[in-house]
Amino acid sequence: MKTNTFVLLILIGIIIITVTACVPGGGEFYGQNPAGLFYGIWHGWIAPISLIISFFKPSIRIYEVNNTGFWYDFGFYIAIISGFGGISLTRKKLWKSDKE
Repeated sequence: MKTNTFVLLILIGIIIITVTACVPGGGEFYGQNPAGLFYGIWHGWIAPISLIISFFKPSIRIYEVNNTGFWYDFGFYIAIISGFGGISLTRKKLWKSDKE
């Protein structure tokens, strides 16, 4: 039992380190290398983690300022909507079928 807990804690630590390596505002994007659609999706998914980190490290942001414009915004918005329950049409159908 203790070994399983230890392994779980190690895995959680690795996941946290991996996720925080790609937060917005880390300095990897600049004028000639802006963040695109897929980075927008990634930054949208990790927005809650970025918010918590930004309390302790002000250089980290939720949203990457150096981006490609519409496509980054589109990816970020899609990730926020789908990641936080905005796609509720499917959930309502599943919920109704469970009640019957």
